[in-house]
Amino acid sequence: MREGVTVAGHRLTGRTRISEAGVWTDAVSPGGRPSGVLRFEPAAAARARERLVATVADDLRLQRGGAAGLLPVVDLVAARDEVWLITGRAMPSLDELLRSAGGHLDAGSVAAVLLETAQTLASVHAAGLTHGAFGAGTVVVSEDGAALLAERGLVAALRGEHVPPEHDVAAWVTLARRLAAGQTAGPEADLLHRAISAATAHGLAAARDTLLAGREGLPPGFMTRDRLARAARDFFGPVPGPVPGSGPGSVPGSVPAAGEAVTLLDLPSGMDDDVLMRFGPGVPTETPAETTAAQIWRSGRTSAVARARPAAAPPRRRRRTTAWAGTALLAILIAAVILWLRQTPAVEAAVSGVDVKVAKKTVRCDGTADFVGVVTTNGGAGTIRYLWIRSDDRKRQEQEQRVSSGDTSVHLPLHWKVTGPGSFKGSATLRVLSPTTTGKSIQDTASFTYKC
Repeated sequence: MREGVTVAGHRLTGRTRISEAGVWTDAVSPGGRPSGVLRFEPAAAARARERLVATVADDLRLQRGGAAGLLPVVDLVAARDEVWLITGRAMPSLDELLRSAGGHLDAGSVAAVLLETAQTLASVHAAGLTHGAFGAGTVVVSEDGAALLAERGLVAALRGEHVPPEHDVAAWVTLARRLAAGQTAGPEADLLHRAISAATAHGLAAARDTLLAGREGLPPGFMTRDRLARAARDFFGPVPGPVPGSGPGSVPGSVPAAGEAVTLLDLPSGMDDDVLMRFGPGVPTETPAETTAAQIWRSGRTSAVARARPAAAPPRRRRRTTAWAGTALLAILIAAVILWLRQTPAVEAAVSGVDVKVAKKTVRCDGTADFVGVVTTNGGAGTIRYLWIRSDDRKRQEQEQRVSSGDTSVHLPLHWKVTGPGSFKGSATLRVLSPTTTGKSIQDTASFTYKC
């Protein structure tokens, strides 16, 4: 990774970590505090930009609503042909801590991690969202020992997938079994295994309650963050103070800029300085041009960016003149874009393929079969008319899904709840009625087996 490059005022420091979502790099924020920057693979981010914006916006709503347990999001920005997620303090992943500890943590630390991640995932699910890539690589540990979830929803957004909550529950159980495997027999290990059984049978809220109730019978201080906090601090060494010349608006003279970073989000006013440093060092953040620029980037009509300029301290009158000049220039650009769009004939949507998958081939007692149909289009705008046809239901209700220009795939979910004793094989067919490239309906089918 390009050490010394700045992204929206955050200077990359060189230490990197690869994940499913992209490449993480430790950075220093405009205020001189450590931060984290995730760079998405450019081609994947270009295809999924709208989904990434929606996913990060959901995280910000949870964050502003007081939700705890998620790695704080600062901004989602674009610079040249790249998209970057900026987060708070850089933290080691649980996977990194496990490797540095020889693969095992003490039972108290394991219980603390499982309790906090179960609570956070349960809260995310209650908000109608999922994580989609939960594991030791997406759990990070803060300096106070808190276990936070990183990359919530990002992998699913990049892939255009629908991930049901049951996927997160299964991933939590897998991680819990890995962490509990290194514990010796005793009441502490027994508590961990009881929590795993509770999650498997009744979900994450039951696992959380089992851990909370079980710690009362164990020695005081059993379930603590202290050892995790020490491990996290030891991993990085002493936390650096503000870097000279790294305050808001400054640019190290020998550091090449990564280009003017433009926010892809509508961030509320009143957030801290690191959040407001969204347009790269030295670029005003509260001019009327800000919202317009964000809208242009989100609509995908331009990828032009400029190099970040060193911050100066111009008189107030000059700043106002610059703001009005910037607004006038953007107005001209917008008018040109609108004129170009009017001269370009719109492409109408047409479906070329349908692929139906089911999350689980076997559904147990009172379970749900989660289907998702992936509809491939030509990237045009329009309305898709379709039917979900279940093998146990003769009712067929036509539905519609609006698609935007540039979207080449659409995900249409179906959740089939099954209750009661018995066994049978069920199938669901997604039939796209129109518009299709052949002029005829296109369909695909997937099946599951119910056993109770």
